[in-house]
Amino acid sequence: MTAISPGTSPVPEALRFVHLGFGADAVDYEAAWQEQRRVHAARFADEVPDTCLLLEHQPVYTAGRRTTDDERPLDGTPVIDVDRGGKITWHGPGQLVGYPIQKLPRPVDVVAHVRRLEEALIRVCAEFGIEGTRVEGRSGVWVLGDPVAERPSLAGLKLDFAPGAPGASGAPGATADDDTYDARLMGPEYAPSNAGQRGEDRKLAAIGIRVAKGVTMHGFSLNVNPDNTSFDKIVPCGIRDAGVASLAGELGRDVTIAEVLPVVEKHLRDVLENAEPLPRAV
Repeated sequence: MTAISPGTSPVPEALRFVHLGFGADAVDYEAAWQEQRRVHAARFADEVPDTCLLLEHQPVYTAGRRTTDDERPLDGTPVIDVDRGGKITWHGPGQLVGYPIQKLPRPVDVVAHVRRLEEALIRVCAEFGIEGTRVEGRSGVWVLGDPVAERPSLAGLKLDFAPGAPGASGAPGATADDDTYDARLMGPEYAPSNAGQRGEDRKLAAIGIRVAKGVTMHGFSLNVNPDNTSFDKIVPCGIRDAGVASLAGELGRDVTIAEVLPVVEKHLRDVLENAEPLPRAV
């Protein structure tokens, strides 16, 4: 793992990228979390500049503070509980993970930081010919689905149950916006990884952050070419009426981390270095 050595010279303003490991050198989550904390402390002390750690993780499920029990894997697969915002997600091969560790002005505007990360990743998608966008009330970068009336019907089944009809969970009248609804119990056609074939909204990049002492931690994950069926064991980000996507899946061709990495660095640098992270007006 690449480490950063604190120095005594003045800290440069340019955002620094550190590659922790990809492919066969994919990084264990706990090891990366420990490195985040180390760099976070160094950034708070102004011993290093704003730094973005970039890596692939070994397969792992992580749960943010708002994750509920019914969103965790049905089969009891282990989950690492972490101190970021958001809910449960998966990290693993084929997914580019970035942890921007930045010092923000006070009072800290967390939402503005999330919007900047989204903007950089939307630009990445655009460079690959994909129209990524935001969805109000849902962080991350999305590919919008078809209008509901135009979505394909799978096996003659519907996701919108008639009032009083048994739902996916066995509860009467369960619907996609009901806490009792769980598409994982309806079979693989309705799994998060198949949202594209159902014409639904699907998330390309997830964002979950924490700000401590005015310095950011955690960050984003961009699905480049992962096995998205890993998301099918959970309710990704706690969202039951949408799914997940990847750059490769949307483009219909192989896309590698090596191909995406310089594009991500370019747009992160452009957005994060050129933005004016002014404190929220109080």
